[in-house]
Amino acid sequence: MPTNQTMPQGLWLPLITPFRDGLIDEISLRRMVEHYAHEPVDGLILAATTGEGLSLDDAEVERIVLSTRHALTVAGRNMPVFLGLSGSDTRKLGKALAYTASWPIDGYLIACPYYTRPSQQGLFRHFSALADNAARPIMIYNIPYRTGVNLGNETMLRLAEHRNIIGVKDCSADAAQSFDLARSRPSGFSVLTGEDALFYTALTQGADGGILASAHIETAAFAQIRSKLLQGDQSGALADWRALADLPRLLFQEPNPAPVKHWLWRISLIDSPELRLPMVPVSDALAARIDREIERRGSRAAA
Repeated sequence: MPTNQTMPQGLWLPLITPFRDGLIDEISLRRMVEHYAHEPVDGLILAATTGEGLSLDDAEVERIVLSTRHALTVAGRNMPVFLGLSGSDTRKLGKALAYTASWPIDGYLIACPYYTRPSQQGLFRHFSALADNAARPIMIYNIPYRTGVNLGNETMLRLAEHRNIIGVKDCSADAAQSFDLARSRPSGFSVLTGEDALFYTALTQGADGGILASAHIETAAFAQIRSKLLQGDQSGALADWRALADLPRLLFQEPNPAPVKHWLWRISLIDSPELRLPMVPVSDALAARIDREIERRGSRAAA
């Protein structure tokens, strides 16, 4: 069994999966990974919600992992890569852990079981069983408004004692729960917010960073907010956040990752904004708003 790993911190990207004509667009994927390898990104999450992981088969996920690792090597960047997993059958997830054990990944982001709504004891036994058998460390993904079940802090802190559970992507949508977790968690257990619009607040309350879809855009600006807070420049960080706060709101006007994909396509980082059903492209109205924002930010940068 692995021992406790270095805790995840900083800015992580839940990477989108580019498609073209129904297939994974590996050319765009490699271009995108090499781009972010030169940005202040501290880690990548592959095939999770933003990566449309539920629409990918096993062979596609493996190709994404291998292409991403190759692109990072080409870029000369040794960045941690975690794989997103989800499901409501502990046995099947255990098989997925075994199947992917030899892949060049550094850990897993595993969501709470969805739809079945297990008890806290069920959640504890589920994640304990997975952690007991995983060849890589696990971050828990707590997002009750998607899964239908909230992993409470008492259970989370029990799980944090497991040497192979190293953190949580916190999307509890409960400010008090998030605050209490950040101040109560043990040393070596990371709390990363997954609520893009609450990034600054989460950092000021003790979060170690964020896993943010919005940080596909203005990546350095997101990272700089945390850097300024670590340097004690809270007023500077707040000023930066005030300038950035409308971006997550825009990118979550319609279901993620369609707005992010549209933006990345418009700036030619990917070759198509294509998604897989049931996800659909952004509306014409939102596309026009995003296009205007791209132009505004481009004009501001050139000024």
